[in-house]
Amino acid sequence: MNLSFFDQFTSPCLLGIPLILISMLFPALLLPSPDNRWITNRLSTLQSWLLHLITKQLMMPLNKKGHKWALILTSLMTFLLTINLLGLLPYTFTPTTQLSMNMALAFPLWLATLLTGMRNQPSISLGHLLPEGTPTLLIPALILIETTSLLIRPLALGVRLTANLTAGHLLIQLISTASIALLPTIPTVSILTTTILLLLTLLEVAVAMIQAYVFVLLLSLYLQENI
Repeated sequence: MNLSFFDQFTSPCLLGIPLILISMLFPALLLPSPDNRWITNRLSTLQSWLLHLITKQLMMPLNKKGHKWALILTSLMTFLLTINLLGLLPYTFTPTTQLSMNMALAFPLWLATLLTGMRNQPSISLGHLLPEGTPTLLIPALILIETTSLLIRPLALGVRLTANLTAGHLLIQLISTASIALLPTIPTVSILTTTILLLLTLLEVAVAMIQAYVFVLLLSLYLQENI
């Protein structure tokens, strides 16, 4: 059976049942659960420190009204971070390479920020569609442009995350395939290619963390505009 490079992005199935839900819920099993040594457990202490750091960074651009979203944004950040990093392991599936899943995360949260602004401050939210001092002749065109840029935000969130992770996985697979193919004939080039592969893997670890942070940070900035 001939496999293409894009087969790694196909959702795994068992007896015709998609396993993407299991792959999405699996990272939750890696998080430590509280026990009678909750205070003295080093792993839980490290987890608490990371969650505090993530929450601090995400809440920095928000005012006090936006702090109500701390649990949602921090949970989303942790969820995306663990899934992206686990997807770099061999023989694993990365759900965040699926545009449908990323759009399912981006669109409801973006819509929630938009509805929050329309409910709390409708005049200011609608005022973003028309900057002050716009010439009269440009008003219709500018409203269309600003409305389009507003509606395209969830699509940009989903496509950005999908494209970056997909490109990284494809590069890793291409270079690893080339390294194995060159090993019997040109071992020197194969070793050099393997070195490049290791460096690219480190880069992809950074990309996985950065993309999760950018996804949630943009949502927090959208929220700040509407509160």
